[in-house]
Amino acid sequence: MPYSAIRDKKNELIRKARDFSAFVAAESAPVIESLTTGAGADLAPLPAGYSDLGHITTDGASFGRETESAQVRSFGQTEPTREDVTNDTITLTVTAQETKLSTIGLYTGVDIANLRAASVTGEVVIDKPNLPNPRYYRMLALAVDESSDGEIYIARFLPRARLTEFGEQQFGEGELSYPLTFTAFSDSALGTSHRWIFGGPGWLAMLAEMGIEQATP
Repeated sequence: MPYSAIRDKKNELIRKARDFSAFVAAESAPVIESLTTGAGADLAPLPAGYSDLGHITTDGASFGRETESAQVRSFGQTEPTREDVTNDTITLTVTAQETKLSTIGLYTGVDIANLRAASVTGEVVIDKPNLPNPRYYRMLALAVDESSDGEIYIARFLPRARLTEFGEQQFGEGELSYPLTFTAFSDSALGTSHRWIFGGPGWLAMLAEMGIEQATP
């Protein structure tokens, strides 16, 4: 039997992020349970409180996953006889390009609920907090692809994310940007730190081709 008879390669199943948005909300905002609704798998409105960070750099969004493990070694064995994962952490890094309330608040660590511009000049002054921002957020990273059957949504939801790293901000020829890295922590109510969501009209139309069985009503 030739290789061509057993291979299973489908160009139409290769996905790309044609566009992307990172939405941030307070930890008290509603959880993202699903992205789509109805028989057409149309995109549903986001719950109240979710704000789009806007344009980001062409680097897009970067998801890191760091794992660590502990090994058990046994006498006479050249390989570990047991290995357990002790750490599995997911991060989301984006570089926002828009200067607005949400990006200023995240990058400086100030509580935007209390941020006000001067009554006459509109000037905004922010003092660096003495302690790092202890606040947690809900993050929705939503990428969209296109197909002949409609849009395909590939999303990641971090129900309890904290800003843990700030990239360098440069004053130069390029635009002023805000490099932000969020680390996902487990939400005790949901029992997870990270949720993958796939959907959309194009996704619905390709379920069988992708080998994904759809539940009966």
